Order: sequence, then C-alpha cells, then structure tokens
Amino acid sequence: MPRAAIQAALFICSCPALQGLIRGGHTGVSAFPYHAGHGTGPVPLLLPTDRLVSSLPPPLSAPDPAALVELRGVTCGYGDRIVLRDVNLSVPRGAVVGLMGTSGGGKTTVLRLIGRQLDVQSGSVSFDGVDVATLERQALMAMRRRMGMLFQFGALFTDLSVFDNVAFPLREHTGLPEAMVRDLVLMKLNAVGLRGARDLMPSQISGGMSRRVALARAIALDPELIMYDEPFAGLDPISMGISARLIRDLNDALGVTSIVVSHDVDETFLIADHIIFIANGGVAAQGTPAELRASDDPLVRQFVSAAPDGPVRFHYPAVPLAQDLGLGGRA
Repeated sequence: MPRAAIQAALFICSCPALQGLIRGGHTGVSAFPYHAGHGTGPVPLLLPTDRLVSSLPPPLSAPDPAALVELRGVTCGYGDRIVLRDVNLSVPRGAVVGLMGTSGGGKTTVLRLIGRQLDVQSGSVSFDGVDVATLERQALMAMRRRMGMLFQFGALFTDLSVFDNVAFPLREHTGLPEAMVRDLVLMKLNAVGLRGARDLMPSQISGGMSRRVALARAIALDPELIMYDEPFAGLDPISMGISARLIRDLNDALGVTSIVVSHDVDETFLIADHIIFIANGGVAAQGTPAELRASDDPLVRQFVSAAPDGPVRFHYPAVPLAQDLGLGGRA
C-alpha cells in the first residue's frame, strides 16, 4: 500500500472524536491526513470548495463579508527563505478560481496558509471572517472540517475496491446504516462518472480515473471548500478534459467554491471565473481568463504563451562559458 494511503487510513481510524461532530451535522471530513505547524498536531483537513480572488490594495480594516478566505499583508516562507511578501488576496464564495504562476512562486504555499498548515510571519489569514492564527486546537480542527484538499495523486487504498475507497470515510465517521452508505457511495461515484467501476480495484483503473475516485471520496461527506493542487498533472488530454469539467460541474452543482492550483493554461482558463497570477513573492496579475490573455505584463505573456524567452530565462545566471572554461585571453 502506498505511504500516502497508509497515512490516510491511520488518520481516519485514529479520530473517533470526529464521529460525534459529524453526527452533529459537521460532515465535511476528508480522508486525508493534515498536519499543522507549531504544536497543533495532526488534524483532519476537509474538502470544501472556495473561490479565490486576489486584491492588490492594502489590507482592509474589517473582513469582507463576501469573502470566505482573505490574506492580508501576508509575508511567509520556509526558514530564512521568503516565499510570499506582503500579499493580499480575497476569496469570494462560490466560484472556481485559478491560482497560477511559475514553479516555486508560492501557489501551494497559499493553500497551506489557508488551512494553517503553515503560519504567517506577518499579516493575517482569515477564514469566514476569523483569523486562523487565533484558533485553538479544537476550533482549528472544526475549521479544517470545512476545508479539503485534493492532492496530485489520489492516495487510494490499493487493497480496497473503488466502492470501498469512497465508502471508507462514511463508514469511519458517520455510523450510517450500510444501506444508506451504499446509496451515498453510488451517488458520489455517479457524480464523477464511475458508478460502473465500483467493483474494480485501483490497479485496474487509469491514473485519471483514480483521481476521480479520490474526488468522489473527498466529497462523500459534503465539504464546503475544495482546494486542488495540480489536478491536471500527468493526465492525457481526454482525462484532463474530464477532470476540468468535473471541477466546474461539481462546483456549481454542490454550491461549493474551488481553488485550482495549476500550470495548465488551457484547462484552467476554460473553467475558472477568476485567475490570480503569483510571481516573485506577490500577486503579479489577476482578472478573468480573457483579461490575463490580453495582459501586457511580460511574465504573464510568457507564461500564457509558453514562450521560451522572456523574464524567465533558459540559462541560470552564470559567468560567460569561456571564462568558466579558462579560455579568456587565449589567442
């Protein structure tokens, strides 16, 4: 069994306290482990969807009531390396928002900040009007039960069928009768187009189908915010198109919000309501897909057109080759 799947199984089986919360109506629990920094310990990260819109103006004095997520003047990094500097973002409810930019620019870091897997060095991150840094362990766990993350790879349990993978969080956390679990699983699998594959094993389905099964498992408990980290990576064009359509359709049908971190311009521009382009530690550009395609920003233009030359150079800065080879001054 892959390490990620083992971690997921251990996480789900080790959280009996969540069952009471779920029975009380807090159903947004995903089957993925989520570890918080600064001594908060492992806690569940849920799979809801949320819409990300970035704002370049300085932080507001009060939370925006239309925003589910806000980053205000956020600076953060890893050790001495600053990744984001004085960043302001707001995430309205109910849209699909693409978070794009060059590799290492801080896109996934934004997702980690939202779930407080990473703490800010300065500034604040708010979820539904509450500064996540002020939350104690139980409140933080409750907040994360309203969130969720779909990783690049599905982390399916290889020794469980497609059906049992999706049923796993329901059986672990709800105490529902098996007949109801069956109906819910079939509905979730039908939503991702894989009801007919319910008896197959993960080894019998493609990579694209595996991610769809993981998505069905992630929405089994009806989360509010779904964050996708590179959902199109490694997929063939057909699977990519199916995944993109699923993200859009599920967002609209379930009334959730989706944040999609991706390098795939065509698919992301096709489904997103708003694009935020992160580069050089901040928000370099934002707007509708059409507005970003028409952008005059050299870096945005290079990214959107996949041009080899532009602000991002092919050669890493170095001394001239002749100097490196010791050829300077030779006849």
